[in-house]
Amino acid sequence: MIHSAGILLYRRCPGARDGPGPLEVWLGHMGGPFWARRDEHAWSIPKGGILPAEDPLAAALREFNEEIGTPAPAADYVLLGSFRQSAKKTVTVYAAEADFAPERIAGNTFALEWPPGSGIVRDYAEIDDAGWFSEAEARTKMVKGQVQLLDALKAHLDGFG
Repeated sequence: MIHSAGILLYRRCPGARDGPGPLEVWLGHMGGPFWARRDEHAWSIPKGGILPAEDPLAAALREFNEEIGTPAPAADYVLLGSFRQSAKKTVTVYAAEADFAPERIAGNTFALEWPPGSGIVRDYAEIDDAGWFSEAEARTKMVKGQVQLLDALKAHLDGFG
């Protein structure tokens, strides 16, 4: 089993006089040629592998910085839970309310032979774009295994988490 940790940032847009506005979440578009022309189910929370003996929150903060190119904002991070994304992958997610607006997205890259078998190896950004999305938009943009994070976040914000 692969264990990862990630950060789910959220904010409430200005809303009605009687309560908070609509919920938005921060997502990154996965980089590389496989995801280049995809939008639906091609976005993810910033996340990555937990090193041996590493605290999951420390891993989530490290991975955020590596993938976005900017440290995660100073905020009160709460454990949202651990979620199975696939038969082989689990992600531990921390959520925080923050109005995050980096000047640019410039995180780590990875080398990949593309097209496969061509002998041409290029570097691609792990995350090639990022931004805020309404909850409804996020449900169609997020990779399918992460949509459950939105339900967990809503339960947490409603006091059931």
